[in-house]
Amino acid sequence: MNKYQKLATAATAALALTGAAEARELSFAIGHPPVSSLVKGAEAAAERFNEATGGDMTLKVYPLTLLSMAETPGGLREGLADVGTVMTPYFPAEFPHTNLIVESSMILETIPGATEVQAPAFAAAVVEFIMTKCPECNEEFAAENQVFTGGAGTTPYVLNCTKPIVTMEDLQGARLRIGGANWARWSEAIGAAPITMSGNEMLEALNQGVLDCIILSTPDIYNFGMGGSVTHITKGAPGGAYFASVSNVNRDSWNELSPEQRTEFLKAMAFAAASTSVAYQEGAETVESAARENGVEIHDAAPEVIEATKAFIEEDRQNTIDYFAETYGVTRGEEMLNDFSALLTKWVDLLGDADGAEAVEKLYWDEIYSKVDVAQHGIN
Repeated sequence: MNKYQKLATAATAALALTGAAEARELSFAIGHPPVSSLVKGAEAAAERFNEATGGDMTLKVYPLTLLSMAETPGGLREGLADVGTVMTPYFPAEFPHTNLIVESSMILETIPGATEVQAPAFAAAVVEFIMTKCPECNEEFAAENQVFTGGAGTTPYVLNCTKPIVTMEDLQGARLRIGGANWARWSEAIGAAPITMSGNEMLEALNQGVLDCIILSTPDIYNFGMGGSVTHITKGAPGGAYFASVSNVNRDSWNELSPEQRTEFLKAMAFAAASTSVAYQEGAETVESAARENGVEIHDAAPEVIEATKAFIEEDRQNTIDYFAETYGVTRGEEMLNDFSALLTKWVDLLGDADGAEAVEKLYWDEIYSKVDVAQHGIN
């Protein structure tokens, strides 16, 4: 019996002792700190779900305590949590079709107007793609005993450093923490050294000098408590966004929910996705202003870095398709990226006039979440 099985057995026994008459509480594990936008969005969504269900089925968020980011897929699979935030790029072999899309985020740099709505647009495009155009993605989640129910996106990934890293010369050999294979490929293409580690390990590595920079959105620098360690921010490269599957559900737990409860859960997660993504979008400028006031120097990437990044994006599309085909047997790469690019453009246009989280939430619900067939989606 492995660690997960032992803990799951203990959890089941404890639940049995409480008595079957009590209302069921779903545990929601998030490997982010309590102050993060993702946790705040999830907690607000849990309140909505609990109110809508009248307390018969409730949701409680456990930030950074129940499962770490690296532990969440296994914990969900074994029933240690009912709901969890899954960072699929950490698990390339388990989620190759999903990661082909998630790790193609630098496409955003080629779409006019994307930067202004990047976080909510990227989130919506990924969710709609998985829900409507990628049965393989849903099969990947099912194989891990999970049901996909939505996610959130970030603002552009930039260089958050302990020293100035602005030019191509600065980047040579620079140790960059990366959160996905696309940023690893970019780092190698421009002469830097990509380093992979969990988001929960970044602060210590930065403080110990293991890293020169973290490739991350500026709101997440402060979400993870690294504001006092970053002294230089370079914007304009590498770009792209991160997508977190915010609310994957253990399949057994999902099957416990009535169709009405599943609908209420999806309504709550549409809200979580919208509020979190908008918080990233609106928070980036605030974070950068506060950073300047605290003495952080904010640079624009040198022109040669921006040109090298553009060239990388053009070449990387086919390289990505080939890599996922050869390594993981993803056969529809070209078709998938064509479909996803169209959805991304659609959502950049749709969100251009959306004002605030409430408007984004309505678009999410009308265009995606309300169309999910709760009698079929994720059901055994």
